[in-house]
Formats: sequence, C-alpha cells, structure tokens
Amino acid sequence: MQWKELKARLLGIGSANLTGEPADRFIAKSAAGPGAGGRGAIFFGMGSHRVKLALNPASTVEIAHRGNGAADLYFGGKLIPGRLIEPGLHCPDQAFITVTGSCIFRCRYCTVPRIGGKRKSIEEIMGMVESVQHRIHAISITSGVLKSIEDEEAYVLEVIRHLSFFGMPIGVSIYPSDKTPDRLKQSGVAEVKFNIEAATPELFAKMCPGLDYEQIWSALDRSVELFGKNRVFSNVIVGLGETDEELEACIRKLASHGVIPVLRPLNPVAELTGTPRPSAERLKKIFSLHEQALAESGLDACEAMTMCTSCAGCDLVPGRDE
Repeated sequence: MQWKELKARLLGIGSANLTGEPADRFIAKSAAGPGAGGRGAIFFGMGSHRVKLALNPASTVEIAHRGNGAADLYFGGKLIPGRLIEPGLHCPDQAFITVTGSCIFRCRYCTVPRIGGKRKSIEEIMGMVESVQHRIHAISITSGVLKSIEDEEAYVLEVIRHLSFFGMPIGVSIYPSDKTPDRLKQSGVAEVKFNIEAATPELFAKMCPGLDYEQIWSALDRSVELFGKNRVFSNVIVGLGETDEELEACIRKLASHGVIPVLRPLNPVAELTGTPRPSAERLKKIFSLHEQALAESGLDACEAMTMCTSCAGCDLVPGRDE
C-alpha cells in the first residue's frame, strides 16, 4: 500500500489503540484545538513520512510498541512496521506551545472554551522550550483569547520577544487584529497562520460566531506582502458541511492569494460530536486538488519551517505525502 493511500485511510479513522511496551515519552498532548483535553496522540512514522493519531482503545487501528520506538501498525489485515516518533512539545521537531488554554469565543468544533485552561507565564514557556531544545529546530506559538484579541496579541508579542533568545524560526497562529501581521513581522516571526477554518463565509459564521471572516482574509493578504512566498498558511477544516466544489474554490482562492491551505480533517468533538470524519476517498480527492492549486500558484509546502505544514502529521501535505 502506498503511503498516501495508507495515510488517507488512517486520517479517515483518526485514532489508534496503542498496545505493547510502555510509550509515555512518545505521547503528545494538545492544549488547543479539537484535540485539547483528550487522551493524547502518537506519531507513527515510516521513513520520512508520519501520521498523527489520537489514542483510543476502541479504535480499529492498532499500533503495537515493541520498545525503544519500534512499532508495528495493524490495519486492514496487514502488519506494517514503522516507529513511534518522540515529540518535542505537541509535535516532532518543534516546541508547539499554546500560550492561553482558554478562549472567550466558542467555535463549535473546539473544546478549548469548555476546558478553560490557564495562560502560561513567560517563565513557564521559556522553561518548556529549554527542556526540549536539544531535539527541536523550530518554535510554534498558538493561543486562545483570554480577555480580548488585542490583549492576547500584546501578550504573545512579549512571549516572542523572550523566545528569540533560542535563535530558532518562530511561527505564530493567533486570531489577528488589523496590525497583527506588521507587529509579528517586526518582532522577527518567520511564518504566520491565520485560520479561515471553513470553506465558505456562511459556514464560518455558523461555526465561529463572533469572529470576522473578512478580517482574517485581510490579515492573510497583508501577511503575504510582508512574509513572502511559502510563509503564510491558513487552516481549512474538511467536513463541516461544505461541498467538494466549495472546498476546491476555497483552496484555489487561498493559493491564488499566496496562502498555503492547511486542510485539516474534522475531529468531531465539542458541538460536532457525532459528525462523521471525511472519508479516505474524499481526502485523496482533495489532496489532488490541493497539489494542483499549489503548483499553479508556484507554492511549495515543503518550504514550511514551522507549525502544521512543517509537521505534516494531521494532514495530507503535497510534496510530503507522495
């Protein structure tokens, strides 16, 4: 089975039952997004490829840890040898940190508002990065919104000022205000990701009440001007009720604006519990459209230094998952 086929099928399920030897050091935890507050997840790798799967004892996918990271994937009647990949923080090769683990907004697919986590201190964040700096090459920052968009941005900028000490590329994904791209650029950030989340403005309004779809587009366009080619990204969740035609139009629009789409299969939690994940066949079809749109716009996802596109665990990424 080719990697792209295998990964699409695994992402269509989204989880694995981890068995065998103890594997605590290979388990990644999420403090933001749909995976926040769960059992954790593991990264299964084959060669240069990887996939992230949430831990679920009831999953039809089994990964048996044989010790020291060696692992066998049991899926579809096949045994596929590979390895578990040790994360830095949240994902391999990076310290991907959620600054504020709570949010005043209530996007329907996100568990963060229900968890109500705290804001990390700068000292805590510095210590977290220091603890893994020997096995990472980048730092990525995301955050909920504790009080206001402006307050969160100001705090994240202060965090970035301190993190520059480590001399690594920094990627940032926060909800933007008008001047966010300029301020992040001035602070030395390498890449940004502002998330339109849904394929259409109508779906965005339904899924993210209180947030401004056009504001995010404005921030993306300004970011392309400032950060340049292959340095600006945007999440689009696959499976919120959009048609393939709507999703294709969204992918092509983002790419034509110089933005690399991050196509994230829906994790059905929070208010969307029970919503089906997108099928492997749909993910493969969309991958082909994604690949074509990037090529036509002269974009290369393999150039990503930080955040989700660099990790490539949760999504099919053109150039990485061939």
